Amino acid sequence: MAGGLYRTARLRGFAMATAKPVAPVPLPRAAAYPRILPLRLPRRQRAGISRASPPPATCSGDAGGELPARLQPNARRPLWHGGGFSLGVDLGAARTGLAVGRGITQPRPLTVLKLRGQKLELMLLDVAQQQEAGELIIGLPVSADGRETPQSNKVRSVVGRLAVQAADRGLRVYLQDEHGTSVDALHYMISRGVKKSARDDKSDAYAAVMILDRYFSSSGQGAQIVLPRQQELQDKLIAKPRLLETKQSE
Repeated sequence: MAGGLYRTARLRGFAMATAKPVAPVPLPRAAAYPRILPLRLPRRQRAGISRASPPPATCSGDAGGELPARLQPNARRPLWHGGGFSLGVDLGAARTGLAVGRGITQPRPLTVLKLRGQKLELMLLDVAQQQEAGELIIGLPVSADGRETPQSNKVRSVVGRLAVQAADRGLRVYLQDEHGTSVDALHYMISRGVKKSARDDKSDAYAAVMILDRYFSSSGQGAQIVLPRQQELQDKLIAKPRLLETKQSE
């Protein structure tokens, strides 16, 4: 997450908030967890995706009409057509920073979670629902030239499991290039007068702000949706209740 500066001049001030802790609720074991499929499949292969049990897709937000409307990222939707809140996630080995934003407002940091494994995954989903977010935007570590790294594989593994549980709750999960966001976060904290003694504790949440800002600034171009391979869970996302969409657009 080092190297390369992302413009932060457009950012405005925001207040630090703290997510309310919620007791994790055990979920049933998923039969299998996602892997990766190419973005486009020949028509003759599409019908048998769920039965043949190939890996589920990671599809780019650039696909436009290729994705059903309800799978499009919020950054590509007008607010009056279901574009609601998004939860930004800077996923780390020991600490995970969270931020929330809605496109028309500047993303704001929420908190830093010191959890791992299933406890972290459940808490991420709980916080997303608390914040009325319909999607999670998770930073994907890449090198300066855009290539994926061993750390990228670790993030994809966590996100694959998370996508299954998220879909069961009607939440979408996307990956967003996070290269340079840690450096951007440091520069932004300095520009906002955040004391040096407080930067370490807040840096992960500010990095999540940078992930969301990049996501909204690019209108979701390059964001990749992570879909579970189970067809019933994909259908659940597409058939998300209108009530939730209405609540998000208020």
